[in-house]
Amino acid sequence: MSPVFPMLTVLTMFYYICLRRQARTATRGEMMNSRRTIESNSQTSPLNAEVVQYAKEVVDFSSHYGSENSMSYTMWNLAGVPNVFPSSGDFTQTAVFRTYGIWWDQCPSASLPFKRTPPNFQSQDYVELSFEQQVYPTAVHVLETYHPGAVIRILACSANPYSPIPPAEVRWEILWSERPTKVNASQARQFKPCIKQINFPTNLIRLEVNSSLLDYYTELDAVVLHGTKDKPVLSLKTSLIDMNDLEDDDYEETDGCGMDSLNKKFSSTALREGPNNGYFDKLPYELIQLILNHLTLPDLCRLAQTCKLLNQHCCDPLQYIHLNLQPYWAKLNDISLEFLQPRCTLVQWLNLSWTGNRGFISVAGFSRFLKVCGSELVRLELSCSHFLNETCLEIISEMCPNLQDLNLSSCDKLPPQAFNHIAKLCGLRRLVLYRTKVEQTALLSVLNFCSELQHLSLGSCVMIEDYDVIASMIGAKCKKLRTLDLWRCKNITENGIAELASGCPLLEELDLGWCPTLQSGTGCFARLARQLPNLQKLFLTANRSVCDTDIEELACNCTRLRQLDILGTRMVSPASLRKLLESCKDLSLLDVSFCSQIDNRAVLELNVSFPKVFIKKSFTQ
Repeated sequence: MSPVFPMLTVLTMFYYICLRRQARTATRGEMMNSRRTIESNSQTSPLNAEVVQYAKEVVDFSSHYGSENSMSYTMWNLAGVPNVFPSSGDFTQTAVFRTYGIWWDQCPSASLPFKRTPPNFQSQDYVELSFEQQVYPTAVHVLETYHPGAVIRILACSANPYSPIPPAEVRWEILWSERPTKVNASQARQFKPCIKQINFPTNLIRLEVNSSLLDYYTELDAVVLHGTKDKPVLSLKTSLIDMNDLEDDDYEETDGCGMDSLNKKFSSTALREGPNNGYFDKLPYELIQLILNHLTLPDLCRLAQTCKLLNQHCCDPLQYIHLNLQPYWAKLNDISLEFLQPRCTLVQWLNLSWTGNRGFISVAGFSRFLKVCGSELVRLELSCSHFLNETCLEIISEMCPNLQDLNLSSCDKLPPQAFNHIAKLCGLRRLVLYRTKVEQTALLSVLNFCSELQHLSLGSCVMIEDYDVIASMIGAKCKKLRTLDLWRCKNITENGIAELASGCPLLEELDLGWCPTLQSGTGCFARLARQLPNLQKLFLTANRSVCDTDIEELACNCTRLRQLDILGTRMVSPASLRKLLESCKDLSLLDVSFCSQIDNRAVLELNVSFPKVFIKKSFTQ
C-alpha cells in the first residue's frame, strides 16, 4: 500500500477528533448544569445557620452608563439594599452597563474580534462586589429590574478585600456559567441560578455579562449572597458525576492545563520521550500549522505534550501572531508570560484586558514581556488592567514603535502623568481612554504628535478641564479622524463643535451623549449635519434641546445615517422622524426613549411603516 493512504488516515482521524471535541463542547452547558444541580443539593447542619447579605461595596467594574460624578445609572447602585425591585422599568437608581445588543459591534469604531477566543468565553463586561462576611456560598440572587438575561457567569474569589494582609494565593472559582440566552421579557425578575459549592469562604463575587441578545440596556438593582460560615458537607450524591464532565474547561486547573501551568506545558523539559510522529512528519509544515491554527491556547498546551514534532509546531511564533489572553484573566501571571515569551516574538495583536489584577502580573513581569515581544505589536488591548502604572506606559512607548491601536479603557488607577508617554506613539490610529484620568495637558500633547488618529474615545474623562480646547486641537491636527466618543464630556460648547465639524470632515461616528452644555438654539447640531455628510452614528442622548430643525437637517444631509439616539428630547415630533426615516434608508437604530412628543402610538405607526428600523422606547412603571 502506498504510504500516502496511512498518512491520510492519520490526518482524517485527527480531524475527526477535533470535530468530536467540538460536538462535546456544544453540550457542556447541559452537562455542567446537571452536575451543579447535584452539587447544590448539599446537606448542611441545622446549626450552621445561613447568612444572607447584600453587597457592601462595588470594588471594580468595566463600564457603566452613568457619570463618574453621580449615582444615576452607575455600578455603585449595586451596593446595599434594592432601590427599585420589584418594580420594572427604566430607573436611574439602578446599575447599567454602557452598551447593549449588537449595535456597538456594527458601528465604524468597532474593532475586529481576536482569533482563537475559546467559545466558552463570551463575557463583555463585569462588576465585582464585596460583602461584609466571608461565607461558603449556597446561593447568589441577582435582582434585575429591566431587560434581564445579561448575566452569564458568576465567580467567587478567595481573597478578602478587607483583609490588611495580602493573601499568599488568590483563587477564582466559577459558581455558575451559561451561554447567552434570549429572555423574552423586559419585566423585573429575581435571577436565582443553581450554583456549585466551593471549598473556600468568600466575600468577593464577580458578575460577568453579555448583552448582545438584549433589546435594550439591562438594569441591575442588587445582588444577594447566601452562605454559611462553616463549610457544608457534600452529599454522597455528588459522587455521581458523568465522567464526560471532567473534560469541561472549568477543570483546567485540575488536569493541569490552566494558564498557571503554562510553564510546564511549554517547557521543553516537560516533554518526555513519547511515541513517534506517526505520519505527521510526512505532511507539509504549512498544513500542520494551518490545522493547529484552529486550536485554542489550552489545546495548544495539551497538544505540545504529545510528540516532539507537534511540540515544535505548537511553539512556533507564527501560532501567536494574534494572542488573546483575556479569557484566562483569572490565572494569567508573571510565570505564564515568562514561558509564553519565546513564542511571542512575532505577536502583532495582544489582548491583556482584565488581566494582572491583585498582583497576578507585576510591572517587572509586564516590562520583561514587552521588551522581548513588543517590537512587532500593532494592537494592544489593556482594558481594566489595573496593574498598569507610569512605568508600563513608558515601556509601551519605547518597546512598541509600530503600535497603531491602544485600548486603556477603564484603567482608572493610572496616574494622570502616565499619559504623557502616549505622545511618543506617533503611529497610533486608535486610542481608547474611556474612564481614565487623562488630563488636558497630556491629551493636547498626544493630539499634537499623533496626527494619524482615526478613532478616539474620550468618554467619561472627567479630568479634562476644557473640552473646547481639546476639540480645537482635534480639528487642527486629526484630519483623518473617523470616530470620536465624547460621551459625558462636561463642558463642550458650540465653539468646540464648530472646530470639530470644520476640521474633521471624514467623521462617521460622533457620540455627544449627556453633554449638557450643548444647545440646539446655537445651531451646533444643524452645523454638524451640514458639514459631516458621512455620519453613520450620532448620539445626542439626553440633550433636551434637540428639535425638529435638527432632525430635518440630518434627513437632508446625512443620508448614510445608521444609528441615532435622541433620548430625552421634548422638541421632536413624529412628522420630522418620518422625514428622517424616509431619507435615511440605512437607518437601523433609533432611540426615542423619554421623548415627550413620541408616544407609544407614534412608535407603533413608525414601526409599521419602517419595519427594518429598531425604534427604542424605554418606559418607567
